[in-house]
Amino acid sequence: MISKEKRLGLRTWVEIDTQALKHNLNIFRSLVKPECKIMAVVKSNAYGHGLVDYSRVIEKMGIDYFGVDSVVEGVALRKAGIKKPILVLGYTLPEMVTRAQANDLDLAVSSFDSLKSILALPLKKPVKIHIKVDTGMHRQGFSLKDSKVLMAKLTANKRKIIVEGLFTHFARAKNPAFPSYTLKQIEIFNQWRGILKNNGFAPICHASASAGAILFPQAQFDMVRIGAGLYGIWPAEETKAYSIDKFQLKPILSWRTILSEVKKVPQGSQISYDGTEAVVRDSILGICPIGYWHGYARALSSIGKILVKGKRAKVLGRVCMDMIIVDLTDIPKAKVGDVVTLIGKDGKEEMSLEELARLADQSTYEFIDRLNPLMERIYG
Repeated sequence: MISKEKRLGLRTWVEIDTQALKHNLNIFRSLVKPECKIMAVVKSNAYGHGLVDYSRVIEKMGIDYFGVDSVVEGVALRKAGIKKPILVLGYTLPEMVTRAQANDLDLAVSSFDSLKSILALPLKKPVKIHIKVDTGMHRQGFSLKDSKVLMAKLTANKRKIIVEGLFTHFARAKNPAFPSYTLKQIEIFNQWRGILKNNGFAPICHASASAGAILFPQAQFDMVRIGAGLYGIWPAEETKAYSIDKFQLKPILSWRTILSEVKKVPQGSQISYDGTEAVVRDSILGICPIGYWHGYARALSSIGKILVKGKRAKVLGRVCMDMIIVDLTDIPKAKVGDVVTLIGKDGKEEMSLEELARLADQSTYEFIDRLNPLMERIYG
């Protein structure tokens, strides 16, 4: 927990543990072969951790590549001084290609329409692209039946495009009990690798995200793309159960706020909007100045839990846009200004992201990505 001086003037803040981040990076370095590069996936505001600051920290730790969703994110990193290669994983509008070039960004190309739009531009230098192939996710990517036409177009346009990479995405790599679908995807990807090699291309090949890097060492290829794992988030409970005896990932994010008001109400008092919950005893209520605008899901109304003075307290009634109400009756010494932990540890107690997401009926990815980017991220 950071010092009061570092959070002066803040009603809510996010803490990032850089030592935990270093630990997680070292775990993945130990999992992959020495020549395998690691891409830090920092899309969606670095999964809620803060795009620029997180990228600066992990670049200093020796990360090899960055993965973003859009040219806008890539440009933000270049403006922040990030030097390592950056791949735009998402769709790039034709009018953004020259901006991508000006900022030395690699672009994902996953369809003939996208390739055609790039080739039609009056570019002064070739565009660096990573070819996305569909091996079974059926989201983005070229199919094997497209390979002959694709190779012809790539070969004919070597002055306009540089095939920097070849990649795919696994659809079911999180559960080690059912590997067959992923193994089939690996097989198809290997066919693609052979096709590009036979046509004179030598791209950086990458297929695995966090779960794939942990469970399928044969799919490391030239690079792995690690998002959740570096943040200390397990891709799935099945991945965690398989790996927990071998190594542990450390969550790098904690989210905290304060008690802004403490008050007493009599038994039977109805709490928050619509009076959906009534207290069953004379109670002490605490108000916290955060709500669903900050990313505390409205689905946590009447079921969420927070930590105060190392003890759990229940969210009462509806989660509001900018406030929640919590039951402090069993924590009578709690007072205005006390730190409240929404995600993270307080003493021996912990409110994990996994537990909070489960209570909200969300995935961990969904919950963490929705943390408001305007909240201060404090690295320590």
